[in-house]
Amino acid sequence: MQPAGALNRSRGMRKPLATTLFLLGAASVLGAEAPAILDQARIAEARCDPAAALPLYLAVLRSRPNDPEILLKVARQYSDLADGRPTEEEKQRGVREALGYVEQAARLDPRSPVAQLSLAVCHGKLAAWSGHARDKIAYSRLVQEEAERALELDPRYAWAHDILGQWNCALASLSGAERFFVMIFYGGLPAASYEQALAHLRRAVELEPEEPAHRVELGFVYLAVGRRPEAEAEFVRSLALPGHAPSDAEEKARAQAALTRLGHPPNANKS
Repeated sequence: MQPAGALNRSRGMRKPLATTLFLLGAASVLGAEAPAILDQARIAEARCDPAAALPLYLAVLRSRPNDPEILLKVARQYSDLADGRPTEEEKQRGVREALGYVEQAARLDPRSPVAQLSLAVCHGKLAAWSGHARDKIAYSRLVQEEAERALELDPRYAWAHDILGQWNCALASLSGAERFFVMIFYGGLPAASYEQALAHLRRAVELEPEEPAHRVELGFVYLAVGRRPEAEAEFVRSLALPGHAPSDAEEKARAQAALTRLGHPPNANKS
């Protein structure tokens, strides 16, 4: 899941020595130089380098400790770095670090749809990496609540529709035996359906038609319900879109891999 403005995924790179040395500076200097450091942090984030961006955002946070935007930026880098950690335990630890900053941002600005969706992304990752069914269910319920809250705050928030589309698809795909197990031991799951998944992802595409990730996720839901022509069309359309961020390459790779499995030769979409 890659919500713009909320937490998403990217690959970590080695933190520059200059950044490490800079963190030894005085707080007064940080306050004076915060705008320039913030520019450097944004540049590092734009090239999907959370290991470089994180210490820079933390430096800015020292002079702006109650700034929800900076808190969310720090959280995003921790979340991105967690994706590359080698074990699920370490991944969960990283996401919990991110979650602490997101919770602080949400307290400071409870009407921020970005903060609400960032909560949903953190809890979605914790659900994916948890080894306990009870925790997975609890986190899953939070994902739904927080993404729906983001939509209440901003009905045109395409990434909130995207997350809810993925959430509905994931729960709708559970087998009857899995649902029975959850019902008996944990009291069941919230209602979810492929119809809602399609509705949310179609809306995400409508709101942001140039965003490859929305079309890729919509394609996978079409596949899940046996609508192969529509799925193929969305995958092909996603590949034809220009990339807006380095993470778009990962989404396009997913689309191309799906097309290849469906019998399309590599790069068949390109003419």
